[in-house]
Amino acid sequence: MNMAKLSEKIGYGLGDAAAGGITWKVMSIAFPFFFTNIFGLTVADAGALMLLARLFDVVTDPLMGAIADRTKSRWGTYRPWLIFGAIPLGLVFALLLYTPDLGPAGRRVYAYALYLLMMVVYTAVNVPYGSLLGVMTADDNERNQFSSYRMVGAYAMGFITLFSFPYLQKMVGGTPAHQYAVLGVVLGALAALGTLACGLLTKERLEPVRAEKFSLKPFADLVHNKPWIYLTLIGICTNFFNGFRYAVAAYLFEYCMHGDVTVSKLIINYTVFMMFGEAVCMIVGGLAPRFTQWVGSKHKAFAWAAIICAVSSVAFFFIPMDPAWIWVMVANVIVTSIGIGIYSPLLWSMYADVADYATAANGTSSTGLIFSSGTMAQKFGSAISGALVALLLGAAGLISSQDPVTGETVVSITNQASVQTMIWSLFSLFPAAIAGLILLLLRLYPIKK
Repeated sequence: MNMAKLSEKIGYGLGDAAAGGITWKVMSIAFPFFFTNIFGLTVADAGALMLLARLFDVVTDPLMGAIADRTKSRWGTYRPWLIFGAIPLGLVFALLLYTPDLGPAGRRVYAYALYLLMMVVYTAVNVPYGSLLGVMTADDNERNQFSSYRMVGAYAMGFITLFSFPYLQKMVGGTPAHQYAVLGVVLGALAALGTLACGLLTKERLEPVRAEKFSLKPFADLVHNKPWIYLTLIGICTNFFNGFRYAVAAYLFEYCMHGDVTVSKLIINYTVFMMFGEAVCMIVGGLAPRFTQWVGSKHKAFAWAAIICAVSSVAFFFIPMDPAWIWVMVANVIVTSIGIGIYSPLLWSMYADVADYATAANGTSSTGLIFSSGTMAQKFGSAISGALVALLLGAAGLISSQDPVTGETVVSITNQASVQTMIWSLFSLFPAAIAGLILLLLRLYPIKK
């Protein structure tokens, strides 16, 4: 591999290191807990916020895909959105982790406004980023390699982010709100730099086949595109699977493990716990193309990955809810992450297949629109699962509010056993059911390559 091609693949990987490994990883794993236990939103408000954002994305994601497909500039079709969207992405992310000195109503308005703005900026960057894969190369094996670099970048940075999080909090000191605010600035800056580097290091070699005028026809064509329908449902399910586990991990340590677990000076909190999985996904993601060649197709590799996820998730439910079993829990996370590491790069490569199918069937390119559904599935699955986690924990007996006098967050539990069982199920049985649904959808997905 020549150095120019290697630097481009690394650059493409940096794009998801920024978006997936930093911004989305923190939003998925920390935001539900941050909003309810630190920022001071009620459980109902936190759940409603994420649900509202998902309804918002139903409009903005496909619209951004259509806009990106029609962009013409000296930097290309999709790259300018990364180059000029990098700084806004990092800035809004930092502001979202800041807890303003406002009353309950003021904080609620701040959270809603910044969270929705973050979704807009993330969409404006991530939809074009995903679409880049469709115009950098037409070679299927090379697309798989780019997808692997993307996943390795995302999981490697996710590993660094999650592992360093508790130690950085300890280094920053002060209140949890102060810690999150400072880390928001640091991680936001890194996300901006990674996104900018991706935009500058990648190349667009294929010219999209554009429609002469803006039309709603590409949107209508999607309704008749069976591969797109099933792959979008699969994408939503994979992000439901990840979303439940990440969103509930902080609650698992807070209310089932009763705080961080220290083993030989290693601090295992919810971010470090999930970090073990990130490390495995990073390694397995890089090997996914070889595994795919070994089993014979992306379709079969994806099915094996879903089976691994389903079996290991059910097994987690039967692990005793005791810190003494922490390494058994870690081992289970590692096994589950083998499945996640296999299917993650395959999903984006399969979106490129669907984009090619749509171009051949309709005569014009809808690459951005197709890939926007992948980003929409990512945000829809992760945030809806986060909202459901908050709402289901509220129904089980977890109550969160902000003291109107002191402004401090107050959390109480009306039924501890119910809350603990719900947390354990959200990390195990709920994802297992989703993995079973993925297997069903794969049987219906018509592209078997």
